[in-house]
Amino acid sequence: MSTKNTSEKTRVIAIILGGGKGTRLYPLTKERSKPAVPFGGKYRIVDIPISNCINSGYRKIYLLTQFNSASLHHHITKTYNFDNFSGGFVEILAAEQTLENSGWFEGTADAVRKNMIHFKSANPTHYIILSGDQLYRMNLKDFMDSHIQSGADITIATTAVNRQDASGFGIMKIDSKNKITAFQEKPAKDLDISDWKIPQNARGDLPPEKEYLASMGIYIFNAKTMEEALDNSYTDFGKEIIPKSIKTKKVNSYIFDGYWEDIGTIRSFYNATLELTEYNPAFNLYDVEEPIYTHMRNLPPSKINGAEIENSLTSEGCVITKAKLKHSVIGVRSVIENGSKLNDVIMMGSDFYETEDKKKKNEEIGKPNIGIGKNCKIASTIIDKNAAIGDNCQINISGKKYEDGDHGLFYAADGIIVIRKGTVIPAGTII
Repeated sequence: MSTKNTSEKTRVIAIILGGGKGTRLYPLTKERSKPAVPFGGKYRIVDIPISNCINSGYRKIYLLTQFNSASLHHHITKTYNFDNFSGGFVEILAAEQTLENSGWFEGTADAVRKNMIHFKSANPTHYIILSGDQLYRMNLKDFMDSHIQSGADITIATTAVNRQDASGFGIMKIDSKNKITAFQEKPAKDLDISDWKIPQNARGDLPPEKEYLASMGIYIFNAKTMEEALDNSYTDFGKEIIPKSIKTKKVNSYIFDGYWEDIGTIRSFYNATLELTEYNPAFNLYDVEEPIYTHMRNLPPSKINGAEIENSLTSEGCVITKAKLKHSVIGVRSVIENGSKLNDVIMMGSDFYETEDKKKKNEEIGKPNIGIGKNCKIASTIIDKNAAIGDNCQINISGKKYEDGDHGLFYAADGIIVIRKGTVIPAGTII
């Protein structure tokens, strides 16, 4: 059977899980859900799984969310409008009260269960479950072909990890035919799991030090299997549905050997974003065959006057004047004034330009304009949207270590300073 015919016979619904409150990404999630967090200068995190679906030919996409969904809804409705004849859509399903369900989603499986009435109306043959806070580029059609050809009820996308990292994931034990025979949730570092190593015939070109398989939280379910799996009170796929299904269903592993990163924490988000500035990054935004889609903006080109820019990304609509940028990612409509120096900085930009009248009023009351003022020095910092940083500010330059948490004008997380959305930093401030 050819792979072409295999996947063409399917009716697939893609479900992207919006996640919970996003506490690990706070304060970036203070006013928005995790999938709506800006990424890579001009994108949102949710653009990654949606683009994977579109590039794979799957255009019936549901996004499940329940926290701070206004920004996400605004982005989706502006960005993903398929034509009337394609049959495609990206639809947000927020938690809602009904006669049968009076509460919030209690977990990933519960979120899907409470929305099955919407999914079943399309009469799908398969469901693809995707996470809304991961960075990867996967051909989901290849994933589907592997699932169908194996005859599995459920297939889990897995990635190879070393023993040290294995303690942070759900670990799968497979046989020589990729059937999952056992599951261990976050095994303790001193637990002997040496007999869980990837069989030699399944290793392919995997790095030798990566001997174990971790769940990526990406699943394919046959439609009937999904209905049976949710016919209970289990609330979570990873902790309950998958371990139980391994005992009663044919559950296979699909080993994904490409780049994959969970960007659900401030540190992982920060590192993954700055890695985009490398000459040939592991996750490359400049991929002609599998692009990342996002909102089309009517913005002018960036204006860069007398600036020095090294290993950085600048988005459209920026105005950068005689500044020095190194290893930084600059978001749309960012303004950086004379003499400022940025190193290892993620600047998310602005939702709007300030008018000349607004700038005059700012000057009258001593308030800085949105953007970065003159002669600032900023390092190892995430600057959320619409922040206004006055002249002669220094942020994270001194090497001072701040305890993780809220410090008034800023938030500290794992050595990274986060300037919250809309924050005003007075001129001359030293952090």
